[in-house]
Amino acid sequence: MTGLLRILTFCAIAGAFVLAGGAAPARAVSTIEFLASLSDSEIDQFRAWKEARSTFNDQTDAYWDAVENKRQVRRRKRSAKIPFSQSDYVMRFPPRYTGPSLSPSLAKKYYRFVAQERNETPQPRKELATIDDYLDAAKRVYHFVPERLTEREFKLRYAKEARALGLSKDQVVRVYALETGGRGTYDMQAGIHPTKKTGRAISSALGYAQLLNANSVNELARSGATFIAQLKRMIRNPNNTPARTAALRRKLVALRHMYANVKRLRFEWHVQQAYAKTDAGMGIHVLNIDGDIGPMLQAMKLKTLKDTAAKQGRASLTGAELELMNLAGPMTGLEMMEQPGSSAPTTNFFSRRAYYVNKMVKGLTAAQLRAEIDRRMTQAITNPGCLEFAEAFDSISERRSASER
Repeated sequence: MTGLLRILTFCAIAGAFVLAGGAAPARAVSTIEFLASLSDSEIDQFRAWKEARSTFNDQTDAYWDAVENKRQVRRRKRSAKIPFSQSDYVMRFPPRYTGPSLSPSLAKKYYRFVAQERNETPQPRKELATIDDYLDAAKRVYHFVPERLTEREFKLRYAKEARALGLSKDQVVRVYALETGGRGTYDMQAGIHPTKKTGRAISSALGYAQLLNANSVNELARSGATFIAQLKRMIRNPNNTPARTAALRRKLVALRHMYANVKRLRFEWHVQQAYAKTDAGMGIHVLNIDGDIGPMLQAMKLKTLKDTAAKQGRASLTGAELELMNLAGPMTGLEMMEQPGSSAPTTNFFSRRAYYVNKMVKGLTAAQLRAEIDRRMTQAITNPGCLEFAEAFDSISERRSASER
């Protein structure tokens, strides 16, 4: 390659950097310096790769723009109660990159250059709030310390609440199997090993049903009056010891305070998400691990999904269908169960980031995702936690049968 041709090539590729979102114009000199450090064959390789990646990125952006446009159309149709048609979905999967790649040595040079250009220094990873943070917030804001139980007792209380709400053993245990792998504890946080307590929190999800912090705020706003009424009934139990009654009264004071706080919020998901990150919202999240309120809260979350399905004409749900609603959102989950949504790629139902992060949904149609959820549930159903949970349901059923005789 002649000197003039190399210069022209450098300028063309440097311009492509800017157009493709690479180095800023003020850094064009250092871009040319990087290119000048390459051999002629590396320049040819780099130019082919850069052009192919630019085309691929444009195609991917266009794909997700189409997905979002279709999603907006469906939202308007849902509000107007107009049935969906196949044309309301993008029925193909995102494009896959099939172009040339950089050799390992050239890739190393390029990414080192990019880091230098952006003046990047390793940033400490931002840690998510953990159980200890939520407990601290509850104590500071509400003077509330959740009552801890054994796993067996918590499962018994959960099974009792679930039965009373019309949830089946199969539904609850299979959701638990998927959400925790059949080994989760009632204070399990996503990303942290339930028994070894090793790992790093990857979300705020807690407990058997893995409720997010915003789920806790949402469900308290929706069902807080029911929780308060149930605590009052517990307080009136004549078999209580004085210590038990006093503990329940303190718990009721804290619960009323939390409920009053969330009732002042607009009942909108983004508002509840923001509130869940405050100290007051974080304190609410520990209700999931309290021995009296946690089983109610988590079972009621599943009951809310079941009620939503019933209102839409779906009277019964399998465990996998209940989990699909839990994973994608109630109305979106229902949409994924019926044609034409069930035949559509999962990109139509998840955000761009969520699609690529959640490996379980990637490359599947909605129907295939439901089958995959069911497969994973079946795989985990024989794990110790699932067996203990199933035994708890059986024990509750036996007690009920004995009392009726």
